[in-house]
Amino acid sequence: MTQAPPAAPVVPVEPQVAKVAILLPLSGPNAQIGQSLLEAAQMALFDLAGDRFELLPRDTKGTPNGAADAARQAVSEGARLILGPLFAADVAAVRPIAQNANVEVLAFTNDWTQAGNGTYVMGFVPGDQVNRVVGFAKSRGVTRYVALAPRNAYGDAVVTALQNTTRQLGGQVAQVERYDPAVTDLSLPAKQVTQAGVQPQAVMLAEGGPRAQGLANALAANGVNPQQVRLLGTGLWDDPTLGQEPALNGAWFAAPAPQTRADFEQRFEQTYGHKPPRIATLSYDATAIAAVLTKMNAAAPFDRTALTNPSGFEGMDGLFRLRPNGQVERALAVLEVAPNGARVLDPAPSSFELLGQ
Repeated sequence: MTQAPPAAPVVPVEPQVAKVAILLPLSGPNAQIGQSLLEAAQMALFDLAGDRFELLPRDTKGTPNGAADAARQAVSEGARLILGPLFAADVAAVRPIAQNANVEVLAFTNDWTQAGNGTYVMGFVPGDQVNRVVGFAKSRGVTRYVALAPRNAYGDAVVTALQNTTRQLGGQVAQVERYDPAVTDLSLPAKQVTQAGVQPQAVMLAEGGPRAQGLANALAANGVNPQQVRLLGTGLWDDPTLGQEPALNGAWFAAPAPQTRADFEQRFEQTYGHKPPRIATLSYDATAIAAVLTKMNAAAPFDRTALTNPSGFEGMDGLFRLRPNGQVERALAVLEVAPNGARVLDPAPSSFELLGQ
């Protein structure tokens, strides 16, 4: 009887290292913000990454050509996911390179038109914010709205979201007033509202910062009583100085819940000795997603099913999830503008099931 040959020794297969590229402007005029985003990513690495995760920082130089070169280099080095880049034009340059390589992109831009075909827009966009604050306003009996928005893409997005949400909830957009985004005399668009003769319960302002303050002041000066007509805004109002304008006190807006971000910002400053830019949380959260998914499934951590888990991810700006269309949906809080900073009126939902979705 022929004896069987001895079995070959079993050689253990080393788990693959998941290489993830992060494309940032590390040189040029925006190098400072690029470095801060890289520092936030390194915080997430320290907090969450295991031994089988490698982050590949690559410099976009803050230009589309630089971003395309960085993406090609990252793909050639085996990157299985791309984080960034930051600017919309850079994202547009990276998208076809990533698609051809079947690599997903978690971009830091807030230009929602870049979403889709494997590119996810992590930046803060107005649609969810409008939906959330209008839904809250409806729960307080507000059904008749006026929209006051500049004639630009942001104004278009706010008006469209307001019209869609009120239609779904049974409200009405009684008046839409658009104006030149370069207008300096904000009493002109304010008068368009007051002279139309509509009696709204709320006015949605598609502006932030000093322009939101100026519009609120101009509306009050032209007869819109903020005690009777609620002013509503978007995440552009996530600014502690906004309440220095008395006409904005008591106004409502939707934004990520502030507490988790405050803890992140404090830890960032203790670690690096300077305050992070507002969007540093995007870099942290994108890196955190990559690190967590690598631990969960080393073989195929970044397939679309994993990235678009309907339960979402808990980030530094609260709960969020990546949708198959490339948009990011966030569970937002409703806040009220106050002289010393906004206060939370309605906490962010703890799950997407609570949003009925």
